[in-house]
Amino acid sequence: MKMGDLKMDLVVRETLFNHVRSWMLDAGALIKDSIDDPLTISTKSNVNDLVTEVDQNVEKFFAKKIKEHYKDHLLLSEEGFGDNLKDTKGTVWIIDPIDGTMNFINQKRNFAISIGIYHEGIGEIGFVYDVMANNLYSAMRDGGAFKNDQRLPLLNQNIALEESIICLNHYWLCENRLIDEKVMQSLVKDVRGTRTYGSAALEFAHVAEGIIEAYLTMRLEPWDIAAGRIIVTEVGGKVTNINGEEVGMLERSSIITGNPNVHKKIVSEYLKNIKK
Repeated sequence: MKMGDLKMDLVVRETLFNHVRSWMLDAGALIKDSIDDPLTISTKSNVNDLVTEVDQNVEKFFAKKIKEHYKDHLLLSEEGFGDNLKDTKGTVWIIDPIDGTMNFINQKRNFAISIGIYHEGIGEIGFVYDVMANNLYSAMRDGGAFKNDQRLPLLNQNIALEESIICLNHYWLCENRLIDEKVMQSLVKDVRGTRTYGSAALEFAHVAEGIIEAYLTMRLEPWDIAAGRIIVTEVGGKVTNINGEEVGMLERSSIITGNPNVHKKIVSEYLKNIKK
């Protein structure tokens, strides 16, 4: 089968894009309406892996919409209301209903709804909605990326590492059993500055917007990156694991995404021998 045969029909994709855009805003309104309500907070894999009934309700909202309007589509999602997928055949929605749940609970900001839609393994549509800031990042394959209705420019190919702001979890600067923290400390000293926002989806969006040059993390799930990788790709950014390799859409993986020049330099000069 030719690659062109795998891609989603343009009319179908545009109709789907408009549906998702509307539903993203509706889901954001649901979150805003409940932002000050008392929360029922549960933990998953550890005490800092949090989930609330709002996460679950937003995921249920999208699951219902998909089954009503796109019965043959599949859902991979964080909170357990999706399908049990073995591959990315067909059309697959990959959803994180609230990316940055800790921020949602503690700060009531700096969280996002993230939806990536893949057809036969190809990223077709990506949305990241910064709910409280009311900024909707979106992209369609080969159609560019947008922040609200403003098209995002292609990333600056000439920016140097020394001029860059990068995002990373500060845990990796401390002594740990997985990576050489001295390499990470060296990287932090060599860049202009570091930030961390606590939401992978927003950090991908900020890379696409060009307000940070790279985002680095040692472990993300498919729903953390599904939308962001589509949006970043549309502005000429790179998304790989820390070895510079392609990341499968159904696997947990390390991630580095960023401006191509900065991405290449970080991978080749810092991450190549980072593992203990």
